[in-house]
Amino acid sequence: MITSFLITFREALEAALIVTIIIAYLNKIGKREYSRYLYLGTGLAVLASLIVGWGVIALYGSLSKDAERIFEGVASITATTVLTYMIIWMAKNATSIKGELQAKVDIAVTTGQVLGIVTLAFVSVFREGIETVLFLTTLSFTDPSGTIIGMTLGLSTVLILSYLMLKGAYRMNLQKFFKYTSVLLIVFAAGLFGYGVHELIEADLLPSIVDQVWNINPPDITHPLHEKGVIGSILKALLGYDGNPELLRVIAYLGYWATMGVYLLRTYAPNKLRMTRVANYRRKEQLLEQSVTA
Repeated sequence: MITSFLITFREALEAALIVTIIIAYLNKIGKREYSRYLYLGTGLAVLASLIVGWGVIALYGSLSKDAERIFEGVASITATTVLTYMIIWMAKNATSIKGELQAKVDIAVTTGQVLGIVTLAFVSVFREGIETVLFLTTLSFTDPSGTIIGMTLGLSTVLILSYLMLKGAYRMNLQKFFKYTSVLLIVFAAGLFGYGVHELIEADLLPSIVDQVWNINPPDITHPLHEKGVIGSILKALLGYDGNPELLRVIAYLGYWATMGVYLLRTYAPNKLRMTRVANYRRKEQLLEQSVTA
């Protein structure tokens, strides 16, 4: 539930931010009448996302056990790939999203191409909708009811925030939002990637290398720390915890963590690192001057 809430919240809020930016800009330039085309594109994107979600669920329900494992594995790795691309794209474009959207709106308004507004809204919202469908589909494999509850809470929260943003009562720093939520999403993505590898191992499409690196599951599956227990199941959903993982799954999990962790550090903390280096250099200079004076 927590994972589906955070993922739905993140994806839906991205879509809401885009729609809100466009609405605010249309109001600013005195073209409020174009908002109806924005709502049309948004509505079509939501409808298309629901249709895709229904298709995925229908396809999954008709599969055999081995095919289910392959489907879950491929879907999880695909979702991880899309999520990783989104994290990288947002890290590079967080500060320029608003300007790019306004430029596209200017072109559509000045040329009278209302289809451009519809298309802009549809593509922006549908992209987030498809990503949400991918992520929630993989989560629903293990906890359908929790996924639905988390999704509902996430959407409700975003609707409230969207209303406040439209009223100007809440201003969001996009760069900070994407920075901190990207850290959370890397945690989810690592677990998702490991789960996908596990399912492909179960389907005999990947080698386990070692079947069990360790086995720390308590004998009683009702024990809170068992991966099917109260605490263990939460850690499994949030972090990809597994009490008896295969070696390949561990390698995939830690490898993803290391790769994306280094990327985020290099992307979001270069100024801080540079300032630290400068401060250390100046401190060394001062110590050198003091020693020379002494």
